[in-house]
Amino acid sequence: MSKIRITKQFSFEAGHALYGYDGKCKNVHGHSYKLSVTVIGNPISETSHVKLGMVIDFGDLKKIVKEEIVDKFDHATVFNKNTPHIELATELERHGHNVILVDYQPTSEQMIIDFSEKIKTRLPEGIQLHSLKLQETESSYAEWYASDN
Repeated sequence: MSKIRITKQFSFEAGHALYGYDGKCKNVHGHSYKLSVTVIGNPISETSHVKLGMVIDFGDLKKIVKEEIVDKFDHATVFNKNTPHIELATELERHGHNVILVDYQPTSEQMIIDFSEKIKTRLPEGIQLHSLKLQETESSYAEWYASDN
């Protein structure tokens, strides 16, 4: 049976700040992120299965990624919980803003590692996460490949 890769693309808006960074990104700013999620598996061959011919229903993959990533990160501000931005985060939350405090510097590289862990735990048996691409700007992105990890 052939292994097939399928990809679904998502987008979300999020803000962040890189504490201790020596450039403009030390300031709170935002991005229009684009996330491509590629999984790999064998298409279902059981003729009586309602998902015959699919590796995974795109709708099922969408549900996983929306619940784990998009719905949480969209229009949120992401800060490393171990930086002085915690004071700003507390104030923003007090005013009803969506703030996510993470254990890492919220770069595209670290976010994509976090996303890979969240998605992998939700995939059905027989489906593996193959790769992720997190595009921060039109010309800048991070990629994660299972084969590298």
